Amino acid sequence: MTIKQEQISALRGDRRRRQWTLFLSILIVAVAVLFAVPNVRHLVLRAAGWALVASDPEEPADIIVIAVDAGSAGVLEATDLVRRGMATRVAVFAESPDPLQQEFAKRGIPQSNQVARSIRLLNALGVTATEEIFPIPSGTEEEAQILPRWCDQNGFQTIIFVSTPDHSRRTRRALHRSMSGHKTRVLVRYSTYSSFNPDSWWLTRDSVRTELIESEKLLLDVLRHPLSGY
Repeated sequence: MTIKQEQISALRGDRRRRQWTLFLSILIVAVAVLFAVPNVRHLVLRAAGWALVASDPEEPADIIVIAVDAGSAGVLEATDLVRRGMATRVAVFAESPDPLQQEFAKRGIPQSNQVARSIRLLNALGVTATEEIFPIPSGTEEEAQILPRWCDQNGFQTIIFVSTPDHSRRTRRALHRSMSGHKTRVLVRYSTYSSFNPDSWWLTRDSVRTELIESEKLLLDVLRHPLSGY
């Protein structure tokens, strides 16, 4: 390389360094301004929270299904939906009783797992028409695999699926994929009783962890299935 070529290469390197320095400086200033202005910061944080949330319009359905991880918040939301006339029946995911549970039941001792607790809560809140879906899934993807077959077997036209806010968008995407080609419409609703609040998730450590984990899972789902809905 000649001296002139070395000089040109050095000038190009300096130019690239100046460009990167300018870009980083602008980025740092933008971030500083963002977090220096409370209103802007809150808007961005709220937008990040609501990016995880999805909810379909409320309308009558054949049955309400509570997500396996919705817990008591899902029970309360399902109860409200029943009271508003959206459905008369509620289903929960359940695991088949093992011999020990059956023996306790014979002796008059009710089950004490989450499924039994959810059904007792539903009954106590006035929802007596309950059903169990087998087997119990380990997460969102398995829920999406179980529901189409169960809906086909029961001939449901429309179901309402109650999820938590932080899972609702990813859940709707998974159900949109799994229900393709089936007759059942699935309306996803999130529980307003959940501890995750998209308007203030950054104020508690648990919600911050939830936001980070669920954002990563949602992003991965979008990258793996870019055409599966919104």
